[in-house]
Amino acid sequence: QVQLVEFGGGLVQAGGSLRLSCTASGGTLSRFAMGWFRQAPAKEREFVAGINMSGDTTYYTGSAKGRFTISRDNAKNTVYLQMNSLKPEDTAVYYCAKGAYSSIYRTETRYDSWGQGTQVTVSS
Repeated sequence: QVQLVEFGGGLVQAGGSLRLSCTASGGTLSRFAMGWFRQAPAKEREFVAGINMSGDTTYYTGSAKGRFTISRDNAKNTVYLQMNSLKPEDTAVYYCAKGAYSSIYRTETRYDSWGQGTQVTVSS
């Protein structure tokens, strides 16, 4: 069973940037798509960004497009989420997830391993 750990969350002012990292142990990520999700207080968890197995295809939810960049380093078994121009509405717990397939999906049921989450708080 792959175990995922996220790093890089924190408190940042609106307009600032953060880079989240997700590192895996107990298995390789290189054959699977990866995703970032987030859950704001009193809201359901939502898809933010996904990247396919090889890293040459990415997909973003509308609010993340143009501000966030997902990338991966398969040699390091690590996935990243660079978040720029952060807004208070980006405040949430961010989770990385390992896909069950090589292609990107937006639905949680297509992911079979999850990290514990990292808090991102954007102040206005």
